[in-house]
Amino acid sequence: MTSSIILSVTMFLYGIAAFLYLFSWIFKNITAGRLATAAAWISVIANSAGIALRWIESYRLGIGHAPLSNFYESLVFFTWVIAIIYLVLEYQYKNRIIGAFVTPIAFLAIAYASLSPNINDRIQPLIPALKSNWLIAHVITCFIGYAAFAVAFGTSIMFLIKRENPHGKSMLLGMFPQARILDELSHQLTMFGFLFLTVGIITGAVWANSAWGRYWGWDPKETWSLITWFVYATLLHARMMRGWHGKRIAYLSIIGFAAVLFTYFGVNYLPGLHSYG
Repeated sequence: MTSSIILSVTMFLYGIAAFLYLFSWIFKNITAGRLATAAAWISVIANSAGIALRWIESYRLGIGHAPLSNFYESLVFFTWVIAIIYLVLEYQYKNRIIGAFVTPIAFLAIAYASLSPNINDRIQPLIPALKSNWLIAHVITCFIGYAAFAVAFGTSIMFLIKRENPHGKSMLLGMFPQARILDELSHQLTMFGFLFLTVGIITGAVWANSAWGRYWGWDPKETWSLITWFVYATLLHARMMRGWHGKRIAYLSIIGFAAVLFTYFGVNYLPGLHSYG
């Protein structure tokens, strides 16, 4: 498939972007930083082209569905959203150091999709339960939420590193945004992700009712999605009602993203309606 070839090339582009962001940060090289931004934008464009072409190819095969139906396609979409959220933040905050902590996540996601022998990248017909517009709404909202949590994870790691050296005595840490900015940014990303995860769970319940005649069945994916929701709900409650900031919120963000990873990757290998074949 041409789309698979394009997306394989996209993987290398994301790898180049991640390398350049890290190089720019470590060696304080402005030119590398500019190249990293250019590489990130090219990666997003290539990623977009791969998704669009895969959609077109599905219609040419007589299948005709949005490329959001299997593990491979979800990883490609996940990567794309992470990169877009990051580039918006880079434009807003004029700081490329965040890219050194976020673009490697995007690269690892698409590299896993492209290189894992256990992931099938072929376009396949949808099973009857997946032939629903609720599928598109559910997957898109959930993965926008997951992507926001991934970026929040990166900024939380940065906050914890910055906290150990708040005055930036190290040249590498001196290039970080201020700790309060990282703390607030993590909070904003978490609120954004929580909103979309909530909508994703609701649309998933509506889809489940139309497909299987029940809104909730305690499938492993459903259960862990709810656990993830509660982790982030606890984070937001602790910040708004208890006044938690800084270190404790950063640790909760990291725990939340660990729950996201298990919900996304670990649960797929457990028996259930959401298991990827």
